[in-house]
Amino acid sequence: MASAKESDNASDTPSSPRNVYKDPDDGRQRFLLELEFVQCLANPTYIHYLAQNRYFEDEAFIGYLKYLQYWQRPEYIKFIMYPHCLYFLELLQNANFRNAMAHPANKEVAHRQQFFFWKNYRNNRLKFILPKPPPEEAPAPAAPHPAAAQPQLPLSASNITMTTAPPAHASAPSPMPYGLPSGSAGVKNDMRNSAIDRRKRKHQRS
Repeated sequence: MASAKESDNASDTPSSPRNVYKDPDDGRQRFLLELEFVQCLANPTYIHYLAQNRYFEDEAFIGYLKYLQYWQRPEYIKFIMYPHCLYFLELLQNANFRNAMAHPANKEVAHRQQFFFWKNYRNNRLKFILPKPPPEEAPAPAAPHPAAAQPQLPLSASNITMTTAPPAHASAPSPMPYGLPSGSAGVKNDMRNSAIDRRKRKHQRS
């Protein structure tokens, strides 16, 4: 009786699928392929290539991009070497971004912004991580010695004294200061005196 009941129950239960696909390497190959594809999304040029070849018009491919969002989980994100791929994966969920990346100008803008982020990210982050040195205190100026400090009187007309140079001794200019040798004036005077003496003598004789 028991065996008959067991056979009836087995016939009532649906048969379990026997041909279940199982990865031969426990999913290692699939893991590596999906990891490689996700990290390729960090390149704006590759996203532009997908948009140019109309991959984003395929609903199956859009569903595959949604499926790849499991890489944002903590147990998978530790294998990501290029974290920009997760940022672009999030942007690719938007249809406007997918359409915009078909234009070369938008691809260049995304690539330029990505370069500036890589260039300045470390310096910008260190500004907030490293402690800032305390501001240096300026030394207080030394008080002047009372003997050294002399009061300065304000300038006024009474304090200003006019100094003039002493007048030079005025000497009478000679009538012929140039071209006469020294002693020539004395010779002339002697000749005049002798002529006067002669005239006096003539008058006395007469």
